[in-house]
Amino acid sequence: MPSLFDLDFVTAEETLGARYRVEQLFEGLFEKALPVKEITSLPLRLRAQLASDYPLSLSEVTMTSSDAMTTRKWLYSIDGGYRIETVLMEYPQRATACISTQAGCAMACSFCATGQGGFGRQLTTAEIIEQVYRAKQAALPRRLSNIVMMGMGEPLANYRAVIGALRVIVDRFGISPRRITVSTVGVVPGIKRLATEGLPLTLAVSLHAANDQDRSEIIPLNRRYPIEQIMTSCEEWTAATSRLVSLEWAMIADFNDTERAADELSTIARRLRAHVNLIPLNPTPGYLVRGSTRERVLAFQRALRANDVRCTIRSTRGQTIDAACGQLAMRTEPMTIRRRPNPSLIAGNASPNEDRSQPISQQQGVTT
Repeated sequence: MPSLFDLDFVTAEETLGARYRVEQLFEGLFEKALPVKEITSLPLRLRAQLASDYPLSLSEVTMTSSDAMTTRKWLYSIDGGYRIETVLMEYPQRATACISTQAGCAMACSFCATGQGGFGRQLTTAEIIEQVYRAKQAALPRRLSNIVMMGMGEPLANYRAVIGALRVIVDRFGISPRRITVSTVGVVPGIKRLATEGLPLTLAVSLHAANDQDRSEIIPLNRRYPIEQIMTSCEEWTAATSRLVSLEWAMIADFNDTERAADELSTIARRLRAHVNLIPLNPTPGYLVRGSTRERVLAFQRALRANDVRCTIRSTRGQTIDAACGQLAMRTEPMTIRRRPNPSLIAGNASPNEDRSQPISQQQGVTT
């Protein structure tokens, strides 16, 4: 059954019978984030018809919160028996929604709970849009100002649905592309294609290791798209969009927090003129490697800055409710079984995640 967010302007006009009715509907949904039954500019009969013919796609299973209710996570059930998670992080001046693009993930990154759980299915454009709509509702009266596609899944492995959702987020929700971040582990064809879309958003590349041997150990996709190819596609991105990339770096003790790693990362970051975002490793049940200590994270940041690399440390949000980077999963109970990834998605053929201790977030140069 089609969802309310499957309606484009033409289909909505056919359903509602007049252009001004579509404008009333879209204003209620996208500008005010109202439930359809509360869009009182529409006649009661039309509201009832829309609610019946175009039900919402996401069914809330649970909502959990932490950080004095400033971080909330929703577990939703979707068609096919799959589950996805959406996170809302509220700050004094803004609210940020972390959106999922797939149920599960085929990338199989070893330190990520979503990757450990395996791939379920692609989300539709409507399912991605509805997460934004629900987050906007939940944030009221605060304005939903930022979107990060850093939830479950690899956005560029679900390209068609993601680009459709991005255009709705910009055109109907009115969120500037510069306040939208799309994260990728390095789906090179997707990066190249995204560069042609005319959307000056922020591209965040989850790098986590700066040589192919180490990166292939934790990110299997690197065997198909090694670091040099990723760097070249990022240079093409910057040339096309005039937007510099952000490099994400989950801090893993004795693996990528060494002097050698800092030097290797510095070489890449200077070439791309990239900003580096250090992410102290969040615990996941299937990956027993330790995250770097507070002291090592700060020392790594100093090493990068000494090499003329712009670098900040991401502050922790939602770790106690498994809502922090790398912790989102298709189910709430601990996962110990890791399924084999879908080869076609790892190949990119499908239509082409914060320090555990609060003190780090209080240091200079920390971002959220």
